[in-house]
Amino acid sequence: MGFELRPAQALRLLHRTSLSQARSQAPDLTLRQTAILLTIYLEPPPHTVRGLAARLNVTKPVITRALDTLGRMDLIERRRDDADKRSVLVRRTPAGSLYVARMADQFVEEAGALAS
Repeated sequence: MGFELRPAQALRLLHRTSLSQARSQAPDLTLRQTAILLTIYLEPPPHTVRGLAARLNVTKPVITRALDTLGRMDLIERRRDDADKRSVLVRRTPAGSLYVARMADQFVEEAGALAS
């Protein structure tokens, strides 16, 4: 990034981006759902329910509920791991990739507005 953010600016960036997302036609995600989605898209796979629960320090049912919602929105998909039938792999989708890319674009746009 070409500039440093002070704490108040960082909060303003989060606020402006959140407002932009809330006003858009894109699905509304909770902060936890967003954290899970970004973990899936920004950290290397494979992703499992167990692994996501450990990474976010929450229970597997918390992850399962969030994945249910993200799956209904077509932002992720779940499949049984052929190598370990007890494990469920969480995968990216084209719609999810587009959602995350648009989210990134919103942050860049709002950061640019703060910098000017």
